[in-house]
Amino acid sequence: MEAQRQNRLILVPCPFQGHITPMLQLGTILHSKGFVITVAHTKFNSPNPSQYPDFNFLEIPDGLSDLNVSSKNFVSVLSDFNITCKIPLQEALTQMVKTDGHLEKINSIIYDEYMYFSNDVANHLQIPSIILSTSSAANMLTYQAIPRLVKDGYSPLKETMLLDPVPELQPLRFKDLPFSNFTDSNGLLQLISEAHKTRTSSAIIWNTAKCLEQTQLAQLGQGYHIPFFPIGPMHKMVPPSCNNLLEEDHKCISWLDKQTDNSVIYVSLGSIAFMDEKEIVEMAWGLANSKQPFLWVVRTDSGIAGDVIKKLPESFEETVGERGCTVNWAPQKEVLAHRAVGGFWSHCGWNTTIESVSEGVPMICQSYFGDQKVNARLLSQVLGVGIQWENKLERGEVEIVIRRLMVDEEGKVIRHKAKDLKEKIELSIRQGGSSSSSLNDLVNHILLS
Repeated sequence: MEAQRQNRLILVPCPFQGHITPMLQLGTILHSKGFVITVAHTKFNSPNPSQYPDFNFLEIPDGLSDLNVSSKNFVSVLSDFNITCKIPLQEALTQMVKTDGHLEKINSIIYDEYMYFSNDVANHLQIPSIILSTSSAANMLTYQAIPRLVKDGYSPLKETMLLDPVPELQPLRFKDLPFSNFTDSNGLLQLISEAHKTRTSSAIIWNTAKCLEQTQLAQLGQGYHIPFFPIGPMHKMVPPSCNNLLEEDHKCISWLDKQTDNSVIYVSLGSIAFMDEKEIVEMAWGLANSKQPFLWVVRTDSGIAGDVIKKLPESFEETVGERGCTVNWAPQKEVLAHRAVGGFWSHCGWNTTIESVSEGVPMICQSYFGDQKVNARLLSQVLGVGIQWENKLERGEVEIVIRRLMVDEEGKVIRHKAKDLKEKIELSIRQGGSSSSSLNDLVNHILLS
C-alpha cells in the first residue's frame, strides 16, 4: 500500500530566548493541524529535542563557537548567521527532498524575520516561504518610519526633541523609538532593514491579536502586499513547555499559594537586562518599604546580583520577613496565571508583554532598549494597562509606584482595564475569534501555496 503523502514545514528560529519560544509555539500549533515539523536550528542556543518529541530537529553548522559569540554584539552575531547558515541549510534541505521527495512535500519554510537567509534557500529550492515576526506590530511601524523621518529633517535627532511626539506615530515620543538616532554606526539599522524586507515570502505571521494591535496592523497592511496572520497569543494555544534557556525555580509557586489574591508584585526584568549594584539595593528597599508581598527574579548569574542581595543588612530581612521571595528565574507563565499576582514590574519584551496581558495582570513598565520602549508606551498610553516607569531607581520612588499600582485608585482603574483586555484575548482564541480564524486562514494559505 502506498504511503500517504505528508505535509512538512521547515521552521528556522533565531537562536535567542525571545525568538526561539514563539517559533516552537508556532510549530506546536501547526503540528496539531496535521503538519510534520522540522526545526532547522543553529548549534548556538539549540533547543532541547527531548521536550518536543513530535518534531524533527536539523542542526545547522553556524561557524560560531560560544567564545566567538560572547565577544560579539547582537548585530554581528545575526549578520554572521545569515552568511554562514545559508549553504548548510540549503544542502540539508536538498538532501531531504532527494531522499523523501516521493513521500512528502515541504509546504513552506517559516523563518524568523532575522534569519532572512532562509528566503534565499526557499527560492533556490522553489519552496514557498513565510515570515514569523516575534515583535509587536507597533514596533515594526517605527522602523518603517525611518526613511520618512530622515526625509522630513529629523536626522540628526536633537536632544531637545526627545519628548516631542513622533509624527504619525502618536503617542510615541522620539525617546520611545527603539533606536537612539537615525545613523547606523553599528549596522543595526541595516540589519533591521534586511529583516523587514518581505522579499518573495508569501505572508507574515504575528504573535499578536487584533484586540491588541488592530490599528497598528491596519497601518502596516497599507505598505505590504501580502497577507498578515495575527494568531496570538500563541502561548495560550499550546500546552506548557520548558523551552527556557535559563533553569526555572518552582519553589516560588508554593510561596505564592500562601499569599492573598492580587496582593503580590512580581518583579522580573528579562533574561538580558541587568541592574547595577546601587539599583539592586534601591529596588530591594523600595520593595521592602512598599509593604506589599513581592516575588523578585534576581539574576544571580549576572555577576553581582546574588552577592548584593546576600550583603543586605539584617534590617532588610527583618523588614521583609516572609513577605518576600527571590528566585534566579521564575516559571513566568505559571506565575502570571496565579491568583495571588496582582502586578508585574517588567522590561516589556514582547513575549513577556503578551503573557502578562493574557492573564489580566497590570504592569509597571521599565523598558531598557529596542522594542521594549515601544511596548511600554503601547501598554501605558494606548491599552491603559500599565504605568510607564521613567525615573531613576530610588527606593522612595519604587515604593510610591508599587503602591500606585497595587493599592491606589489609579491601580484599580488599570486593573479593571487589564481584566477587560484579558477577556477580549480569550474571545480571540476561541473558535470564531479573530486569532482562531486567522490561524485557520494560515493553514489554508500554506496548503494552497
